[in-house]
Amino acid sequence: MHLDIPHSRSLQKFLIVFVIGVDILAVLALTGLFLSFPHQQPLPLIPAALPAQPTYHLLFTGDIMLDRLVKKQIQKQQDPLYPFLLIASTTQAADLTISNLEGPVTDRGTRSGSIYSFHFEPAGTINALQFAGFDVVASANNHIFDYGRVGILDTLTHLRDAGISAVGIGADATEANTPVIKILGDTKIAFLSYTNLYPTGLEAGVGWPGISSFSITNTSEAIRYIKESKQADVVVVLFHGGIEYQTHSTAQQRQIARALIDAGADLFIGTHPHVTEEVEKYTSSVIPAKAGIQEPHVGFIAYSLGNFVFDQDFSKETMNGLMAEAAIKDKRVIDFKKIPIRLTPTFQPFAVEPDGL
Repeated sequence: MHLDIPHSRSLQKFLIVFVIGVDILAVLALTGLFLSFPHQQPLPLIPAALPAQPTYHLLFTGDIMLDRLVKKQIQKQQDPLYPFLLIASTTQAADLTISNLEGPVTDRGTRSGSIYSFHFEPAGTINALQFAGFDVVASANNHIFDYGRVGILDTLTHLRDAGISAVGIGADATEANTPVIKILGDTKIAFLSYTNLYPTGLEAGVGWPGISSFSITNTSEAIRYIKESKQADVVVVLFHGGIEYQTHSTAQQRQIARALIDAGADLFIGTHPHVTEEVEKYTSSVIPAKAGIQEPHVGFIAYSLGNFVFDQDFSKETMNGLMAEAAIKDKRVIDFKKIPIRLTPTFQPFAVEPDGL
């Protein structure tokens, strides 16, 4: 039998056509399989949720005085932490805790002559303030000069070495009037401290220790500069003034507090009367000079927080006080509440039920 074998070129063409045909059949088969499924729309892209902005809490307390009968209790208990034992869990919990320290931290200097002169033993005082979680202390008050300018310098040194910021005093005018800036996340908070209870001769000068310089005009300018230069998002004014044992603010206190809120301050925290005074939410009549801002500026004012650690056991009013808690979110104060405190017969503060504004 004779077999016809194709020429090699013809065989090559045959194989090429055969392979192409197989490929075409495979593609058609797959296309038919895909078309047999229901038509699917592409899934929409879901944007990732932005992380929630944190809320920070600032806790303010009234006057702290660790001399006289309080000092005797500390010595009796042999424990410098004793004044804060009942309240420390609260003061430690805040992101920043702030108070008025009613006197110098020093064991030097000469007493000013007043029977109401205070000074606080350095080692025990620093241990107690650290234990209680204090971050900032206002020192512009009517007792910071009780042991002279050396007392101011010692106070600055002891607090600084302990990582606690003193505001309202300085070795010179620049330091005394420079705000303390604290940063929580991306929020910058400026603290200023003033008193109007001393003559201007006790203000810090060039190479001269003293207190900060206060006037409504100059302080308002300082607040505006802090805000406009973006040194801080929130400005807190710690003010030592008013009339002792008076349970309502004076016209002068209200004028000062509201003028500084008008300038851009967000919180005004008052001390000195040794009793509590009213707290208010103040809506400024001045619209801040910022593009796009159409709403009036709002600030919170506590005219006096009263005593926190003090030995004035002669009245119920001086043995009660307030803490104030400010909540900060998105670089602004979103809430402000009062937390009443009481003092035990041995001058230990403890918190009672909070009270909304």
